[in-house]
Amino acid sequence: MTRGSVSTIILAAGKGTRMKSRLPKVLHPIAGRPMLGHVLAAVERAGDARPVLVLAPAMEEVASYARSLLPGVSTVVQPSPRGTGDAVRAAEAAASDAEGVALVVFGDTPLVRSETLSGMIDACTTDTPVVVLGFEAGNPAPYGRLVLDAKGMLTRIVEAKDATPEEFAITLCNGGAMAVRREHLFRLLAKVTNDNASGEYYLPDVVGLARAEGLQCAVTRAAEEDLQGVNSRAELAIVEAALQRRLRKAAMDDGTTMLDPETVYLSFDTVLGRDVTVGQNVVFGPGVSVADGATIKAFSHIEGATIAEGAEIGPFARIRPGSEIGRKAKVGNFVETKKAKVEEGAKISHLSYIGDARVGAYANIGAGTITCNYDGYNKFFTDIGAGAFVGSNTALVAPVKIGDGAYLGSGSVITKDVTADALAVARGRQFEKGGWAAAFRAAHEGTKKISSGE
Repeated sequence: MTRGSVSTIILAAGKGTRMKSRLPKVLHPIAGRPMLGHVLAAVERAGDARPVLVLAPAMEEVASYARSLLPGVSTVVQPSPRGTGDAVRAAEAAASDAEGVALVVFGDTPLVRSETLSGMIDACTTDTPVVVLGFEAGNPAPYGRLVLDAKGMLTRIVEAKDATPEEFAITLCNGGAMAVRREHLFRLLAKVTNDNASGEYYLPDVVGLARAEGLQCAVTRAAEEDLQGVNSRAELAIVEAALQRRLRKAAMDDGTTMLDPETVYLSFDTVLGRDVTVGQNVVFGPGVSVADGATIKAFSHIEGATIAEGAEIGPFARIRPGSEIGRKAKVGNFVETKKAKVEEGAKISHLSYIGDARVGAYANIGAGTITCNYDGYNKFFTDIGAGAFVGSNTALVAPVKIGDGAYLGSGSVITKDVTADALAVARGRQFEKGGWAAAFRAAHEGTKKISSGE
């Protein structure tokens, strides 16, 4: 068998009614990516496993998302919800090669690992044509039990309600996923009946039918946490927490310091370099890359941005999509950037908004500075040159260009380009009228009303 002869059937037809959502269940995000995306990524990493997605009617949104990740994915429709066995049968035409392996996985198990799927494929041989994924359950009560013979081969899957006392005591449980040689799978499925309380066709019945024909069935194991399914908002939160633990551990194993790991939230694609320090209550949205030696201080939120080596972010900074923070640059407390390139050594230390802009190398942006980039209809660009100094409480009305080394006086509203090394001041002239305040108070003192405490 070669890896090119693997088809992966992904069951994603569930409506997810317990989610109480208009969004299809498998599109609910985990760590910034729909749970189906996690499954598709694991399938792809497992190696040359041609995916076939089984959907219910009117799930084009799910199909479109799957195709955006894997253009080669096939989609088929299960006309009515008649069980997992019926769902796999719907994929027969799309996975009908005479030889090879059909791997069946579930679209609502986002924590499944690619190495687990790869191991199932490797274990599914001509001599052992059926492989079931199992796990040791902490609380096995609700799960189907995997009954093994003296040689450790699978003899049958018993539902909890049908188990004998001896079978009920088994802690090895059915994880759902299954790998079956294609020359057997659809033939065996054709024999599965719906003679049960639910009137559905169950995929696990394949095991009993295979054993009746003398075919060997094996079990591969995974951690219980890796096989958690999602059927409710509460389970969504449980899986999110599990994936966050996995992502944090991987980051720390690769050389990132987290001062309070449980308060840091990562996305599926967050890249953190070595000797990065991440403070408390930091959130990384999708599309963030942080280079070696950078510091992300507490309560910062970063999304769709690149942070260069040795840069310092926060605390309380918001770095929005399209931001590029340069080497040893500083974006401090209560600063927001959006689609902004902050070059090497530049400083935006506090209380500023820099959007649709470039801040040149070693420029200094004073507190309260804003780039006025939007006129209600269109966005415009602000270019701040290298070494420029922008005084506190300055408004830069785009489009505008500040030359290298220019100095902008505090409180200015800059509407025109400023040449290099020039001083620009644009504000009302201060004047003083001596004694005015005392005269004003005297004129009004007799008419002052007693306040009610305001």
